[in-house]
Amino acid sequence: MADLEGDDAEDYVSPKGTPLAEDLAFCLLGGYGVKMELNQAAWDHLFEAGVFAADPVPSRDEIERLLSMPLSVNGRLQRYRYPRQRADRLNVALNSIRQRPPRTDDPLIFRRELMELPGIGPKTASWIVRNWLGSDEVAILDVHVLRAGTTIGLFPQKYRLPQDYEALERRFLDFARILKIRASLLDAIMWREMRILHS
Repeated sequence: MADLEGDDAEDYVSPKGTPLAEDLAFCLLGGYGVKMELNQAAWDHLFEAGVFAADPVPSRDEIERLLSMPLSVNGRLQRYRYPRQRADRLNVALNSIRQRPPRTDDPLIFRRELMELPGIGPKTASWIVRNWLGSDEVAILDVHVLRAGTTIGLFPQKYRLPQDYEALERRFLDFARILKIRASLLDAIMWREMRILHS
């Protein structure tokens, strides 16, 4: 397990010094209904257009225009699913972190402040915290991890999100401690394996 942790953990944490705007944008572009490959293609397209470093932040309309362009995903052109919605969220979020940078010295405070932004719930906020800090004090409970946890009896069959997120997260973090494995590695492995299984 030590080798696995050393090799794989780095795949799920941003390199030191990565601008918060880039991590925030990547996580906002992903999530429900957007496969990782399309998420990456959309992020690459905005990055190449200079959206994350532009001053001032590009308008909602400009970001939407970029997200509405066909994107190359594994050699095929695809459309991003939510150009208007995500353009709006990105514009607000990128402006917000410039005007009032969140606290990043405490993972839970960092997550709470991120959740004040439109479109960022506990899963997306946890994803940003994990990418930015490499923290094991949060868990990224997406559909794949929730499905795996339900299958093994870690999570109850019926739960409501986002209301039950913190209760499910406590179960997950306790489970990681019992297994003596970093929570960041455990949810990454569960995500990867369930994604492969259901692809």
